Amino acid sequence: MESLKVKDYMNMRPVTFDPSQSLSAALDKLLTAKQIGGPVIDANRQVVGFLSEQDMIQKLIKVGYHCQDTHTVGECMRDEVLTVSPESSIIELAETMSGQKPKIYPVVENDQLVGVITRRDVLTAISNQIGDCFKHPV
Repeated sequence: MESLKVKDYMNMRPVTFDPSQSLSAALDKLLTAKQIGGPVIDANRQVVGFLSEQDMIQKLIKVGYHCQDTHTVGECMRDEVLTVSPESSIIELAETMSGQKPKIYPVVENDQLVGVITRRDVLTAISNQIGDCFKHPV
C-alpha cells in the first residue's frame, strides 16, 4: 500500500482562483465545480494562498446584506498553505489528514500547481487497495 502515490489519484484540473478575483465570482466558480475550496495561484501557477467555503462565509454574508461585492479572493484567502508532491505517499497523506488538517491539498511540483488531492481521493485509493486485497481467484 506504501506504493500508492498522490499523482495516481489527484485531480489534475482543479478549480483555482486569482487573488484579484471578486469573491462572488469565486463563489460561483466554487459551486459550479462542486469543490470545498481551491488553490489561489499567480500568473506562474505558483500557489499563493487557499480559498475554502469556510473562509468565504463571513465575508459573503456581508456582501449579501449590503449588496456590494467589494471583497477579493486575496482579502479572504489563507496565506499559509499545506501542499504535497505528486510523489508523496497516499498512506502518509492519509495519516496527516486523519487529524484536523485540511480536507484538500494543492499538489505542487517544481513550485507550480499540478493538481489537488482531497480526502475523498485518498479514500478512493485506500478502497481500491482494500478491494485488491480481498479478490480471490474462483
